[in-house]
Amino acid sequence: MSRPESFTLSRRDALAVGLSVGASALCGPVIAADHKDSPLLTKAIPSSGERLPVVGLGTNAFTSRSPEELEARRAVLRRLPALGGKVVDTAAIYGQSEQVIGDALGEFGSRERIFLSTKVMAMEAAAAKTSIDQSFQRLKAGRIDLLSIHNLMGIEAVLPMLQDLKSSKRIRYIGVTTSNPADHPRLIETMRQHPYDFIQVDYSLGDRDAANEVLPLAQERHMAVLINVPFGGRRGRNIFTQLGDRQLPPWAADIDASSWAQFFLKYVISHPAVTCAIPGTTDVAHLTDNLNGGRGRLPDAAMRKRMEEFWDAKS
Repeated sequence: MSRPESFTLSRRDALAVGLSVGASALCGPVIAADHKDSPLLTKAIPSSGERLPVVGLGTNAFTSRSPEELEARRAVLRRLPALGGKVVDTAAIYGQSEQVIGDALGEFGSRERIFLSTKVMAMEAAAAKTSIDQSFQRLKAGRIDLLSIHNLMGIEAVLPMLQDLKSSKRIRYIGVTTSNPADHPRLIETMRQHPYDFIQVDYSLGDRDAANEVLPLAQERHMAVLINVPFGGRRGRNIFTQLGDRQLPPWAADIDASSWAQFFLKYVISHPAVTCAIPGTTDVAHLTDNLNGGRGRLPDAAMRKRMEEFWDAKS
């Protein structure tokens, strides 16, 4: 059941409501909005044991149309490592994203503090090679941490190339991605066939399909998991627009969540299969709020169930 347009909230509106509730309406102790005293939680990559912060940065909107927009994106990249963040995810098809990232990290001297993930989408090996070479050039990187096959495209042609790049140490990890629930059966099939280090998949409090088979299989196959739309994505699935007039529940304080973004992210990263969520943002305030979702207490199984019931009762 949909709600009237007048009751929908944007991410900015929901953030304001969440912080207001966190400051004045929650019962019991509330963690400070910036969580300065809490370290960013980390989880291990199963294939190596390397630990990553549980919240990173998606950059699909990093193409800029003005100097002001470009500076906002650069500010986010500058601030990320200072806040304890590390994972930056991009793709060859994300417009200017790779170029913006490569230029900024080179200028800031922060490349070694970033776990850099990008993707290739091509049906044939020759096209994939061209795309990958361009990614290295745009990112100004001698080595890429994670290179994934985007949207399950051209797996049989591209995967051997990625394996060669990993053997030669030009990339460190190999992955495969989708953000479409309809593609989960194909994702499951290729996960059973190939030993990926990572998968990237859609998962949120409002879109829990991946928890049925994809996430358990990732645990079974010892694959790290990046969550690419932890706020539900676009095309009417964004969960901020589904909040209506709901306020952050008082018991959100029990998991140190003082905003809706933190509430949603804590649900996602508390799943035992999930390694890191990569919400996209071009706003430093949203980046800070997102990373604070990776600090403090996380929901246990009982709390996760309570969050699901709370969300499902919204209509």
